[in-house]
Amino acid sequence: MQKKVLKVNPVDNVAVALVDLTEGETVTLGNLTYDIVKNTKAKHKFVTEDLAIGDAIIMYGVLVGKANLPIQKGEVITTENVKHQSAKVEGKTEITPWTAPDIEKWKDKTFNGYHREDGQVGTSNVWLFFPLVFCENRNIEILKEVFEKELLFEKVTKHQLLLRSLVNNSETETAIEDEKDSRIFKNIDVKFITHQGGCGGIRQDAEALGRLLAGYVKNPNVAGATVLSLGCQNLQVDLFKEALEKISPDNKKPIIVYEQQKSGTIDEMLNGIIKDSYEAIKQANEIQRLPAPLSKLVLGLECGGSDGFSGISANPVLGQLSDLMAGIGGSTILSEFPELCGVEQELVNRCVNEKDAERFLTLMQDFEKSVVAAGSGFDMNPSPGNIKDGLITDAMKSAGAAKKGGSSPIQDVLDFTEYIEKPGLNLLCTPGNDVECTTALVGSGSNMVLFTTGLGTPTGNPVVPVVKISSNTSLSERMPDIIDFNTGDIITGEKTIDEKAEELLEFIIEVASGEVKTKAAILNQNDFIPWRRGVSL
Repeated sequence: MQKKVLKVNPVDNVAVALVDLTEGETVTLGNLTYDIVKNTKAKHKFVTEDLAIGDAIIMYGVLVGKANLPIQKGEVITTENVKHQSAKVEGKTEITPWTAPDIEKWKDKTFNGYHREDGQVGTSNVWLFFPLVFCENRNIEILKEVFEKELLFEKVTKHQLLLRSLVNNSETETAIEDEKDSRIFKNIDVKFITHQGGCGGIRQDAEALGRLLAGYVKNPNVAGATVLSLGCQNLQVDLFKEALEKISPDNKKPIIVYEQQKSGTIDEMLNGIIKDSYEAIKQANEIQRLPAPLSKLVLGLECGGSDGFSGISANPVLGQLSDLMAGIGGSTILSEFPELCGVEQELVNRCVNEKDAERFLTLMQDFEKSVVAAGSGFDMNPSPGNIKDGLITDAMKSAGAAKKGGSSPIQDVLDFTEYIEKPGLNLLCTPGNDVECTTALVGSGSNMVLFTTGLGTPTGNPVVPVVKISSNTSLSERMPDIIDFNTGDIITGEKTIDEKAEELLEFIIEVASGEVKTKAAILNQNDFIPWRRGVSL
C-alpha cells in the first residue's frame, strides 16, 4: 500500500508528502498523527511541530533552513515561511566509520569495453574533432557535415517528413525506414564539439579550456582526435600539448593538429584534415570490445531538473551504487559544489586525509565568494522548477543532492579540469549547471555519467553515455524518450533502494558494453559547455 508521508531522518522536524494531501486531512507517521493545515502537494514538506520565527528546519538530519514566520504543526513549508540556512563548518570533527556493502555478486562481473594502452577502458570508441578557439567553429561544422553525410548515410528524419508534408500540402509522406546501423565504420563513432572559448577572456580560462580538452583526449572513450587551431589565440597549440603531456605523459593516441594561419587556404586545410582524419578513423575502427572488470568503470554522479523526490529515490540509489563501486574497486565522481552547501561537515568528516578536507572547504568557500562578488549567492541556486516541486532552500536541495555520493570514504578532492587518479569516491569542483557539470565530469575521466532528474532534462555528451534516471514514475511515463531508468517504484513502496541500485548496475553493464544505447545518444544530444570562471577582456 502506498504510504502518504515519509520522514527521511528520525531527527527531522519536517515530513515529505508522498501524495497530494488535502487541508484537514489526518495522516499517520509511525505512532503519531498530523492534521494537515493547508493543501500540500506531493514532494512538498510539512512541519511536525510548531515552530517560532528563527527556529531551525531539519531535514536529512541537517540544518536546511530557519522559520521566517511562525509555522503551525502540519503546515506546509514555503519560500515565504522558510529561509535558507546552513551550518558553518571549519574542519573535521570526527572520523566517519564505513562498512562496505556485500559485493560478492559483483566481484567477477565484467563489461565489454575498449582497452587503452594506459590501462583505462572505454565504454565507447570515439574519434573526436574539436577547436582550440571559437574562430574554428565554422570549420568544425563543415567537417561535421562532410563526415556525417558520408560515413553515416543519414536517413530522412520524421521531422523532415513532417515539414515536407506541410510544404507539399499533403497529410502523409513516405514512412521512415526501420532503425538500423547505417555507419560505414561499425566500431567507431565520429563526434564534433564546438565552444566559445580559447581567446578574448582571461588567460586562466584559456589555460583551463586547454586542460579540459586534454582531459577529453585522455578520456578512455576517445580513440584519438583532430584538433583545429587558428594560430593567434590565447589557447596556443603548445599550451594544449603541455596540458596533455602533464596528465598523459606516455600518450599513444593519435592527435592530428592543423593550424589555419599556417595552412594556406581553407580549402587546402580542409582537404588535408579530411585525408589524415579518415586514415586515422579507419585505424581506430579496428579496436574491438573486450571483457574488463567493473573496477574499470568511472561513473560521474550528477543531477539536474531535481524535484522533491530526487533526494529520497533516485539520488540514494546512486549513493548505494557509489558504495558498491567503492567496494568493487571502481570509481565515482560527485560534482556540483553549489549543491553541496549545507552538508559540508559530513563530507569533510568522510575525507580520508586532512589535506583533502581542507581543500574541499577552500574550494567551496572560494566558489561562494565569487558568486557573492557577482551579486548572488548559493541560496539563489534552487530554480523555479526546483521550488515548485518541493525544494525550498539550497541546503535542502543540497542535502538531497549529496545522497548521490553514498557513505563511502572520500578518496580525493579535485578542482575543475583535474583528472581522476584514485579509485573510490572523488569530489570534483564544478557548477550545478547541467551541461557545464557533465562537460567537466567527462574531462576528469568519467567513462559514463549517471544523471538523476525529477522534472526531466535531455542533457547528453559527445564522448560518454549519459544515463537519465527519473525520481518518479510520472516523469518516466510522460517523457519516455529521455528517461533510461526509473526509481519511482521506491516512492510507491514497490522496491527498496538496494534493489534499485542492483538493477541500475545491471543496466550500466549493458550500456557500458554497447548493448543498450542511452536515450541521449539516440537523440544525438551532444552537449559541451566549458565552465568559464573569469570575465571577457
